[in-house]
Amino acid sequence: MKLPSTAHTRQPWRIHEFTRDFRLEDVWSFRTPGAGPEDFPEMLAAMLQGGFAPRNLPTRFLFAVRWRLGRLLGWDRDGEGLSTRVRPLRERLPAELAGTAVELPAGSPFTSMYELPDEAAREIANGTVHAVMHLGWAQGANGEYELRMAVLVKPNGPFGRFYMAFIAPFRHLVVYPALTRAWERAWRERDAGLSPRR
Repeated sequence: MKLPSTAHTRQPWRIHEFTRDFRLEDVWSFRTPGAGPEDFPEMLAAMLQGGFAPRNLPTRFLFAVRWRLGRLLGWDRDGEGLSTRVRPLRERLPAELAGTAVELPAGSPFTSMYELPDEAAREIANGTVHAVMHLGWAQGANGEYELRMAVLVKPNGPFGRFYMAFIAPFRHLVVYPALTRAWERAWRERDAGLSPRR
């Protein structure tokens, strides 16, 4: 479910210290019935076990188109990424925070910045944007704990701003609803010994 920006900005998360020059693009929530304040690591583990990214046909098609365009137009060349076009945010972190970064699954386009008991951040950079996916654990309006995802971006010039505006409908109508189904199902099935459907 889409949330207002304040659902992210009013939380006392560490990410705010390092992304003041980024724009908050989206805030989305994922229901985790029965979760408590200490269950964020369990949610992250469930997401990884479920494959993290949804595998339904529309989402696979959109990502296939995106990666194909990236190859054709050079958006994903080595010179457009972290440590080349942009300085990784992880380099801004104090040592005790940078030391909590985890190894992400092979093939992930993201790099881990840090992982704490109630939040985690991953970053990515290419020819269009430098972006952060922030995952946080917060108490919702109904008193239950839920996962919140925020997307923070620094577009690469006018084209980057156009790109983010162009893909907004696809994010909101296809990608985020698919993520919602996949991640909420991963939470429900984490202890059931089921193979999460995608």
